[in-house]
Amino acid sequence: MSRSGSGLFDLLTEHGVPAKGARLYLAACRSGAQTASELARLSAVNRVEAYRIIKQLAADGLLTATGSRPQRFAALSPDALVDKWIHRASDRLHRLEQDREKVLAEWEEGRTEVDERDPRRFAVLEGRETIRRFLRKRIGTAERQILVSANGPWLSGLIDGGIDRSLKDASARGVKVRVVTEVYLPNLPEAKHLSGFSELRHANGPIGNRAVVVDRTGALVYVSGEEGLGRTGEEQVALWSSSPSFVQLARDYHRRLWAPANRAESRFVELESPPTATLPVVAGRESVPFQRLKEVAKLGMRASGVREFRLHLPELIDVIALQLGREIAKEVEGRTPEEVARSLGRYYATHTMGQLGIVKERPLTLQVTGCFACTQDSPEIGRVMCPQLLKAVLETRLGQQWVVSKPDPTKHAARGCVFTATVA
Repeated sequence: MSRSGSGLFDLLTEHGVPAKGARLYLAACRSGAQTASELARLSAVNRVEAYRIIKQLAADGLLTATGSRPQRFAALSPDALVDKWIHRASDRLHRLEQDREKVLAEWEEGRTEVDERDPRRFAVLEGRETIRRFLRKRIGTAERQILVSANGPWLSGLIDGGIDRSLKDASARGVKVRVVTEVYLPNLPEAKHLSGFSELRHANGPIGNRAVVVDRTGALVYVSGEEGLGRTGEEQVALWSSSPSFVQLARDYHRRLWAPANRAESRFVELESPPTATLPVVAGRESVPFQRLKEVAKLGMRASGVREFRLHLPELIDVIALQLGREIAKEVEGRTPEEVARSLGRYYATHTMGQLGIVKERPLTLQVTGCFACTQDSPEIGRVMCPQLLKAVLETRLGQQWVVSKPDPTKHAARGCVFTATVA
């Protein structure tokens, strides 16, 4: 079947109109408004198929329905159609010009490949997540060695970004992972975590540059971050290069830090074995120091080869009570046992969950009521903690050795807990 206006036909198909739809539209242009069945006949299109295509052409604005019975379809004039395409193309061109910089910036930010056609063989990575994604991918391809130069604050970033898992996986594949960093009390948990699957050393001086070297194939060096040029953690820029001279510079930098650095184990002992050690327990965050206690117990079991042991609870409660009593002693007053006891009663009234009163002054007999700690489920609180706590208060305030009796927990419900305190 020959078709007139083949140039227009080609434009129609270029703009997404199917060939049969183009024939229906051209038939309407040539013959004027026609019924659907007439357009199907004139364009040699199956009538059932023509109805469906005509409906779509009408929805796209190429045909307009007129009348009702029978309904006829008139074509949008070719000049109006071409003007519509020109206007649409102009809008698309304008939007593309406006979005050009944004599109290219997003492309550069999301790039994780080095353009090997670039003789300089480098990539500039912008944004924290882009850098992390790139590092994880590169570490995943490592075969022999990964060298990490990290300042102290960056250790948490390695873990938060999942880079630690990539390093651990690499180590499991037989890749040697060496980390030189700054280990201090605030980042001690992170340093211990990394030392579990890498050779880790504590640098003798500050680390000015953060860098990761993967085999001898490439090195990534951070150019900025929150501790440098960036105002926030998101404003990070890193440079990756596979240039041999760049990689060698990064390797030499790591070697200069690594050679005089201290082994991680020695640094851990240095931090964890000061002349005195305390575990601060803060209300609302009581579990934090006991996590540390768990780590100490775990370390001791590993060092000794013991797989199970039991903590003697009364001894542990004894230590806690002693510390609590010393803290309370700072809040009470008095130079005699009676004065201390009265001040302690006022402290109980305002700070504790019970009331403390003096039953007798000689021997000093104290009674605690309204306290629900000494229950059938936890009698050790009243029998172990409370006597030791009262003993610590008296000894801290008065400077003498005291003996405080243990109460009878069976009488707690009826008369509270009664304690007799005497000088040792």
